[in-house]
Amino acid sequence: MKLLMIDDDTGLCELLSEYLTAQGYQVECVHDGEQGLKQALSQEYALILLDVMLPKLDGFEVLKQLRQTKLTPVIMLTAKGEDFDRIFGLELGADDYIPKPFNHRELLARVKAITRRIEHITSLGNSTANKLSVNNIVINLAAREAYVDEHPLSLTGTEYEVLALLVKSAGEVVSKEQISEQVLGRRLASFDRSIDMHVSNIRKKIAEFNITERIKTMRGTGYVFIQGE
Repeated sequence: MKLLMIDDDTGLCELLSEYLTAQGYQVECVHDGEQGLKQALSQEYALILLDVMLPKLDGFEVLKQLRQTKLTPVIMLTAKGEDFDRIFGLELGADDYIPKPFNHRELLARVKAITRRIEHITSLGNSTANKLSVNNIVINLAAREAYVDEHPLSLTGTEYEVLALLVKSAGEVVSKEQISEQVLGRRLASFDRSIDMHVSNIRKKIAEFNITERIKTMRGTGYVFIQGE
């Protein structure tokens, strides 16, 4: 699978490129936001590793412009302790984030969790057995698409996974811990708001179709997809 790393730290890019290549990935590196955006828009990648602090265009602007036309999975590389960067990145449509400095193995685990979804797509046949329909929401498990009253929802890969999990469990409470482990492939850390932000993004996109709230927050527990009207 082909990955794109957009980071102005050439030393880090070289180290991670060697490490990820040894794990079977093909890695391309770009060192400024302007060129990174151009590369991301002109080619197809399984995943983009995107630094926040970049020359020419910062990571947020790259992600914002990318999301206008593409839903390529993105992991944001943020400064340690910068909660605003993480939250803002998730609001713009990042799939996950990892604070610098990070352990190479942790980064690999995040990359595998996301690229595993892509591998899973090819193992599914496109049949009605792979479709779920609950309260105006249709999930096509084979095509990894979601619809509201036959209108497509423009979801990132992570947003799709979260919604699909909630719809599969319609009427049942799904904890944030379950969502984090099943969707992001990692344990939910203390004060980690990534799941909240993904759910918030999904709600906003569903609300554009003027239907009633489908995802209910169970304070201190998790979320439940409303099964009945």
